[in-house]
Amino acid sequence: MKIHTATLLFPLCLTATAADHTVAPKPFFIPHTFGATALPAETTPIRLDVKAWGDFEIEQIAAHGSKVAAGDVLVKCDAEEIDKKLDDARRALTASELNLAQAELAAKTAADSTALKLDAARRAARNAKEALDYFTKTRRKAAEEGAEQGLKRAKEALENAKEELKQLQKMYDADDLTEETEEIILTRQKDAVARAEFGLRMEQLDYDRTMKVSLPREEEALVAADKSAAIDLIDAEANLPRALKLQQLALDGARIGFAREKENLAKLEADRKLFEIKAPAAGWFYYGTIEEGRWTTGEMIKGLVVHGKAPLKRPFATFIPATAKLGLVAFVDESTARSLVPESKGTATVGGREETDLPVTLVSASPTPGTDGRYRAQLDITWPKELTVTPGATAEVTLVSYQKADALAVPTKALTQTATGWTVEVKLADGKSEQRPVKRGRSAKDQTEILSGLEAGQVVIVP
Repeated sequence: MKIHTATLLFPLCLTATAADHTVAPKPFFIPHTFGATALPAETTPIRLDVKAWGDFEIEQIAAHGSKVAAGDVLVKCDAEEIDKKLDDARRALTASELNLAQAELAAKTAADSTALKLDAARRAARNAKEALDYFTKTRRKAAEEGAEQGLKRAKEALENAKEELKQLQKMYDADDLTEETEEIILTRQKDAVARAEFGLRMEQLDYDRTMKVSLPREEEALVAADKSAAIDLIDAEANLPRALKLQQLALDGARIGFAREKENLAKLEADRKLFEIKAPAAGWFYYGTIEEGRWTTGEMIKGLVVHGKAPLKRPFATFIPATAKLGLVAFVDESTARSLVPESKGTATVGGREETDLPVTLVSASPTPGTDGRYRAQLDITWPKELTVTPGATAEVTLVSYQKADALAVPTKALTQTATGWTVEVKLADGKSEQRPVKRGRSAKDQTEILSGLEAGQVVIVP
């Protein structure tokens, strides 16, 4: 249904007096005309959701609004620096992996050796204490007795040797003549006495050394060894578990460092894939984004040139598949939005082809306004094959939100608001007039629908 501007003025049945209006059933409808933009239902925003890299210098970019084939390069950035960084990161990760292997081996070795070292320290402390206890309770006394016995035996040997020499001399002195054999025996006995005297002196020296030096020093060494082993045990029991814990912390640190380097490398590798963005299918490439039904460009498109910097973590361009269906999106004022209902029908025209009325249907209207106070309306449209329409094209839409084939309508200015409601002045048969209360309906331009209070054929006086 094509709605011309002329149809917005409702037919008036005038009596002989221009200020009179005869009430008669007439078609009544409410049109709304507003601008709309052709936008696709399916789009792919182009954005660089980077994870680690922050410099994307554009090396190549398709022209705004260009038609592209599947696989065509949309945006390509200079990847020289990130490739260097990736090489460094891969080498560093390899080194970290080796360090981690060493740390794991060191931790395992430390765990095994710690138990052995603790056992060794405990054994050393136990042995030192046992040695000291044995020396104190047994060994010293035995050594002293041994020394005393040795000295005693040496003295007895000397006394025996002297006594034997004395007896020989007495025996030989009884003879007037000492035979040669007897002389030899005496000489040997004298040597035995001398050896016994020497043995006694040596035994006395050993005794004195044992009693005054060796045993005190041995006791001193055993006491020191006992104390040292006890200290070593305390140190081992305190520090070996700590060292093991530090080794484990070092291993944990190596694992964390390796995991972080691996994660950073993965982020860089993911970012590297963003340096060349290709068209996933045939379609169009546009600068800017479609947000909430609005095509947005802003200042960022100034950087969408060769050697410019591509924006990060926000859409800066849009790919539109060739198969995407184009609908119409409009932003209307509050009054229009309140009047529109889903499935409202109307027409649309595009610039340069005003002779072609394109049927449209309202799909939805937002119940809440945007930040600019306007309400978003989504419309379905059927585009003829002979009409080439690209995303972003504009159209003028006219929707009929309300219509009635046999409405009773009066000029809006014929209505008067009173304390009890709306009234109109009705002309009577005798030429007089009276105020009649009425219930009004919807209004369009200068006409208002009357729902009750008037009948067809009555004449209303228009001020």
